[in-house]
Amino acid sequence: MSLPPRYDPRQVEARLLADWERSPYWICDPGSGKRPFSIVIPPPNVTGRLHMGHALNNTLQDIVIRYKRMDGYEACWFPGTDHAGIATQNVVEQALAKEGRTRHDLGREEFVKRVWQWKEKYGSEIIDQLKALGASCDWSRTRFTLDEGLSRAVRTAFVRLYEEGLIYRGD
Repeated sequence: MSLPPRYDPRQVEARLLADWERSPYWICDPGSGKRPFSIVIPPPNVTGRLHMGHALNNTLQDIVIRYKRMDGYEACWFPGTDHAGIATQNVVEQALAKEGRTRHDLGREEFVKRVWQWKEKYGSEIIDQLKALGASCDWSRTRFTLDEGLSRAVRTAFVRLYEEGLIYRGD
């Protein structure tokens, strides 16, 4: 066996990533009987790609979740992405400006469609970047903050908090 003259991390990373995706290393089993431990990833915004701050933050979470697994917990790390409303609108408007267009030129329906296309592109890219970092998330549980179930839960919580007088509209 001969070693190549230079180390190419892409070859090793591609092989490891393929192995991780084939194997259920990080799939959580709520019925395992183990003590539960979970982290919900602070979801990165779909405004663009990840940066070094994301890498640091996710590395620290990964250390904790792996430690808890080794300590006998049913440790689940829930991945996802965030819509980042106004910030995402802004980057989509900037992309439109490069085309010499505005959101008003498109109209509401077409603009919303473009925002969702942006989310699909960058949301997928962000998840792929997290996977390439080796983040040991349960990828089968990936969520987006505007997923129907999550949106419904937030609305329900706000209504309940309002009805209990814990949140209110100021003057």
